Amino acid sequence: MGSSVSGSSSSLGETCQNDALVDAGLEDGGSLTKLAYYSTVQHKVAKVRSFDYSGKDTEQDHEPPYEISVQEEVTARLHFVKFENTYIEACLDFIKDHLVNTETKVIQATGGGAYKFKDLIEEKLQLKVDKEDVMTCLIKGCNFVLKNIPHEAFVYQKDSDPEFRFQTNHPNIFPYLLVNIGSGVSIVKVETEDRFEWIGGSSIGGGTFWGLGALLTKTKKFDELLQLASRGQHTNVDMLVQDIYGGAHETLGLSGNLIASSFGKSATADQEFSKEDMAKSLLHMISNDIGQLACLYARLHCLDRVYFGGFFIRGHPVTMRTITYSINFFSKGEVQALFLRHEGYLGAIGAFLKGAEQDNPNQYSWGENYAGSSGLMSSSPELCPTQRARSGTFDLLEMDRLERPLVNLPLLLDPSSYVPDTVDLTDDALARKYWLTCFEEALDGVVKRAVASQPGSVDAAERAEKFRQKYWNKLQTLRHQPFAYGTLTVRSLLDTREHCLNEFNFPDPYSKVKQKDNGVALKCFQRVVSALDALDWEERQLALVKGLLAGNVFDWGAKAVSDVLESDPQFGFEEAKKKLQERPWLVDSYSKWLQRLKGPPHKCALIFADNSGVDVILGVFPFVRELLSRGTEVILACNSGPALNDVTYSESLIVAERIAAMDPVIHSALREERLLLVQTGSSSPCLDLSRLDKGLAVLVRERGADLVVIEGMGRAVHTNYHAALCCESLKLAVIKNSWLAERLGGQLFSVIFKYEVPAE
Repeated sequence: MGSSVSGSSSSLGETCQNDALVDAGLEDGGSLTKLAYYSTVQHKVAKVRSFDYSGKDTEQDHEPPYEISVQEEVTARLHFVKFENTYIEACLDFIKDHLVNTETKVIQATGGGAYKFKDLIEEKLQLKVDKEDVMTCLIKGCNFVLKNIPHEAFVYQKDSDPEFRFQTNHPNIFPYLLVNIGSGVSIVKVETEDRFEWIGGSSIGGGTFWGLGALLTKTKKFDELLQLASRGQHTNVDMLVQDIYGGAHETLGLSGNLIASSFGKSATADQEFSKEDMAKSLLHMISNDIGQLACLYARLHCLDRVYFGGFFIRGHPVTMRTITYSINFFSKGEVQALFLRHEGYLGAIGAFLKGAEQDNPNQYSWGENYAGSSGLMSSSPELCPTQRARSGTFDLLEMDRLERPLVNLPLLLDPSSYVPDTVDLTDDALARKYWLTCFEEALDGVVKRAVASQPGSVDAAERAEKFRQKYWNKLQTLRHQPFAYGTLTVRSLLDTREHCLNEFNFPDPYSKVKQKDNGVALKCFQRVVSALDALDWEERQLALVKGLLAGNVFDWGAKAVSDVLESDPQFGFEEAKKKLQERPWLVDSYSKWLQRLKGPPHKCALIFADNSGVDVILGVFPFVRELLSRGTEVILACNSGPALNDVTYSESLIVAERIAAMDPVIHSALREERLLLVQTGSSSPCLDLSRLDKGLAVLVRERGADLVVIEGMGRAVHTNYHAALCCESLKLAVIKNSWLAERLGGQLFSVIFKYEVPAE
């Protein structure tokens, strides 16, 4: 993206970052300056490569099925940093330090700061400041976060705990209304990526609150005014409906506690009013006015989604509560007031995107890097004196560029209502407490596994310790602020752990375990298949399903299993079958599935695989082989990148090649492209069907997939248990967590076998 970069490389140390300000965006809003910049990040990746077996005996016992090498890879990252204006010099020093061999001659800036600090920026950085249109930048930034951060938007509900309710992004984000509350108010209708129009506004905005507030309270600082307002009681100053009518106005349907006149009591009361009460009254007056205005414009243009941004909001509960109340009241609940986790960054992101247009950042998908981002309201200038003393930085957002664009699975029944996660831990306090403790207790094991995965590294233990500290701190943040990164789920806890492992260069702690497990399972493949082929048809169908389930037991991410695998190296496929719950299973629609198999074959099955080793080789491949024999084409989808002991796409290619050498059914299916191996675009132990590799989605459409098989606890229970598809689906898993099993009404190793047919 722009010019080439050089920088110091590191050994297996933390992710080495060659921060190249190839393009940068700067925004000044009120008392904060926001900076967006792009860098290349050098990190380690574990690569697998098939051995050259020409002239060798491939069945030598000591021979692993493939080799693993660790290589350097360079990826792109976007950084967004907030500085207080008092630290503008430190901010510019930071930019200067990170201008590494780039050909950048221009920095994109927007907002008042583009004018206020123009000379200082040009002098310090020897760069020309390109002033970008504020509104264009805001909208570009807003589109970017809505498309790339699934839990970006939230509604504010004052009596909920917590008050933030995150919305799953609609696959089509347009059209929407953007109400930007800066000094004044701008109301913009956004119809497409590039088409928007200013449809109205008001001179009564954040500047009015600040200005009148300063006159009334003698308080010059915006944040102090908000603090005063949060302690005030507006009814001491405002005249309510009940003050005029003695109660509610029944004829008009107005309740007694509605404000009839802002500051109405101050005209007649012979008393002094407190600064707090006046600030609260003023905040209500301006917020209510903006809310009503936004609601009228939304209805006029038939829009039901209104996003609020600008420095007036600043994540302040009183402001969000008042605007939400106002919108609900005037629209009778038909229009929704939505706020954004990263609303403070929109202008800087947009300015950056304007500067990087020749590289077309919008053609990529981006993902939030939880390891490098501070969460919603998780830090403020008051909370972090040591960091402020150093640089004034108190808020960060990092986005990693994904190698491939991500899209919805075309087989989702209704993409706009699809929610990947089964349990919202933000809502469920009991489950939240359990899972946070569970991840804390698992931390020692993860650290141990990470160190063991790099026996040749001198600093592995030191890096693993840094990983422990970072992830532990994230878990503590989430204990106190479960809404920090959007909706808290088991998936987000797993993904955060993977991001933190990657940051300290543990790209694939289970690579050696997977290599060994795959080698052992490959040796058993022919024996397992021969035993299956010897059974009659009906017996074989049940044996295949039990094989899939037994394979799914081999999950190093589940403590109940990893304890067994570490203490008993002989524990294998047959032992796993004995662990399974006897039928009837906890969720059991096997009879319905068997009945379906007696009918015509499916056209094409899409199978999402879970674990390496026994799971994919002795569970999934025999099942795939049976479907192929029935005349069904199969798309086998595996993770693009590593997570726990899940099988990756590159590992699946080698495994398939080895199986094809032993089995004519798999061999011919691969050759004739009736069996296709694809990557999901994900590096998570869970599965989000709204963010899948575009190539996979294209293939699903082309082949007319009419059966989806999702296996594993992460993909079929923690996520997608309630996912509605427009074709037949099979969700199967073994519950390897006793707390979860109990919650679902079962025991450890209970079986979920859920076969669903969409309603006609």
